Amino acid sequence: MLTISHLSKTFNPGTVNEKLALDDVNLYLKPGDFVTVIGGNGAGKSTLLNCVAGVFRQDHGSIRVNGAVLDKLPEYKRARHLGRVFQDPLMGTAADMEIEENLALALRRGQKRTLAWGVKAQERERYHGLLASLGLGLEDRMSQKVRLLSGGQRQALTLLMATIGAPKLLLLDEHTAALDPKTAQKVLELSDQFIKDMGLTCLMVTHNMRHAIQYGNRLIMMSQGRIILDVSGEEKRHLTVEGLIQRFSRQDGDEVMNDRMLLS
Repeated sequence: MLTISHLSKTFNPGTVNEKLALDDVNLYLKPGDFVTVIGGNGAGKSTLLNCVAGVFRQDHGSIRVNGAVLDKLPEYKRARHLGRVFQDPLMGTAADMEIEENLALALRRGQKRTLAWGVKAQERERYHGLLASLGLGLEDRMSQKVRLLSGGQRQALTLLMATIGAPKLLLLDEHTAALDPKTAQKVLELSDQFIKDMGLTCLMVTHNMRHAIQYGNRLIMMSQGRIILDVSGEEKRHLTVEGLIQRFSRQDGDEVMNDRMLLS
């Protein structure tokens, strides 16, 4: 499904601020894999997702999704292959458009634009059912402007928009980090439900070690632009936070990660 081969990325090359963000990263996700990505600040987690999404162009290496080579495609052309939920709830929606209009835009992502009426009656019925599945009462507010929603409601809507077209790959970039704990848990549960129900392949970056262990069938840990740990199956199911810290220390040589990870 997702094949990343020898991916490297350096920011500000040849300057005093040069930073090697990705160092010959190789990664393969099978169809249906739900992979959580953990690591300290500057480990390369978000850079990896941004390279896959086309926000950054890698210096070396190749990215393929379901056999399609994405290396030279701009970000907007990758939309037909990818769904993405950002850390900032404001980034995934059009604030001055209605809820149903946002869903219509998401459903047409990657398709040719026409002059046909924006939201058809049959679509509206579908959106009502999808919104009802969120359990947030948004199905009765479909004509409301998105800017009037709370951060958690917007993030849940963004998740729905990212998955409505059944993307080949779903990217979740610390998508609960800006939410309060209760709302974050709700969005995570919805994410897990959508991924399982739709059989999606997903790459989820998180700073929360417990979430990385609890969700998904596979966990990878990054440090200094490299994948230093890759666990799945029974090995992952038996992981604990303490065990993960020990594994990190053995692999990376550091005694601790960072406060943001340890206090989550």
